[in-house]
Amino acid sequence: MESAADPPRIAGPVAEPKRPRILPPPGAWDTHAHVFGPADKFPYAPGRGYTPPDAPVERFVALLDRLGFANGVVVQGNAHGYDNRVVLDALQRHPRRLRGVAITDTRIAPAMLYDWHKLGMRGLRFHLLAEEPGYVRGVGLDVFEVFRRTMTDLGWVMQVLCDYRLLAAAAATLRDISRDMAVIVDHFGMMPAERGVGEPDFQALLTLVGDGAVHAKVSAPYRLSRQYPDYADARALHEALVRANPERLIWGSDWPHPSIPAEVMPDDGHLLDLFHDWTPDEQTRRRILVDTPARLFGS
Repeated sequence: MESAADPPRIAGPVAEPKRPRILPPPGAWDTHAHVFGPADKFPYAPGRGYTPPDAPVERFVALLDRLGFANGVVVQGNAHGYDNRVVLDALQRHPRRLRGVAITDTRIAPAMLYDWHKLGMRGLRFHLLAEEPGYVRGVGLDVFEVFRRTMTDLGWVMQVLCDYRLLAAAAATLRDISRDMAVIVDHFGMMPAERGVGEPDFQALLTLVGDGAVHAKVSAPYRLSRQYPDYADARALHEALVRANPERLIWGSDWPHPSIPAEVMPDDGHLLDLFHDWTPDEQTRRRILVDTPARLFGS
C-alpha cells in the first residue's frame, strides 16, 4: 500500500507510439531504456526519487519491434536502486536481443561482474551530480575505482550521467578512464539546449568526442529542451556532436521516460523521426544506430 511518505508517482509512456516514417537499418540498437517492475516481483527501492508505473521488459521488447530495432540496452533505473535483479531477469529472458548496464555500490564484490557478464551485462553507470542525502541516485567515481580493473578485464563500458556544469572539470578524468575502457556520456551531457553549442562545458564534451576519447548518447532531447514536441533548440547540439565525430555517438529512446509529465510525454516513434531528420546522411545513421553500439555491446 502506498503511504504519504512514498515518492511521487510519475506518468507512464505513450501506450501506442507511432510507427517511425523511416525504419532503422537492420541490426540497429536502442542503447538506452529502463524496465520497471512488475513491483510485486521486483519491489521499488526505498529512497528512490519517483514511483513509476510498471514498465516490464515485455513492453520494451514490444517497443523495439514497433520501432524496428533488433537490439536494446536496458539501463538500471533509479526506482530499483542498487537491486539489479530486474535488469538481470530481462537479460536472461531475452539473451539474443538485450544487453544491460547496472548501477551498484560496493555491496557486491568486483568478481560478481564476471557472473553478470555471462548473462549479458556490459557496463556500469555512474552519476556525477550534486549530492542529495537519502536519495538513491547512483554512485560516483570512488565506487568506479573499486570496479575499474574488473571492468577493464571484461571490456565493459563506463556510462556516466553528468551534471553539465561538471563536464569541463571532469574532462581530464574521463579522458584518463577512456584509456582503459569505453566511456559513454548520457543524454548530450545533460546540456540545456537554451545555453547553446558555445557553452564551455558543452565545448569540453565536443572536444572529448572529437578526439575519440568519449562516446556520447544523442538521446532524450526532451530532457534538454522545453520546446515540445520537436525540441528545435536541441538540434544544434545534435548536429555539433555529429560534426565532431559520428563514430563516437549512439542513440537511445530513454523509454519509458521517467519523471516526464504526461502532457509533454514524448512519442518514441516521433523521437526516432527526429533522429532521422537531424541525421540526414544514411551512412552516419548506420554508424550511430548499428556499427558503434554493436562494437560496444554486441559481444
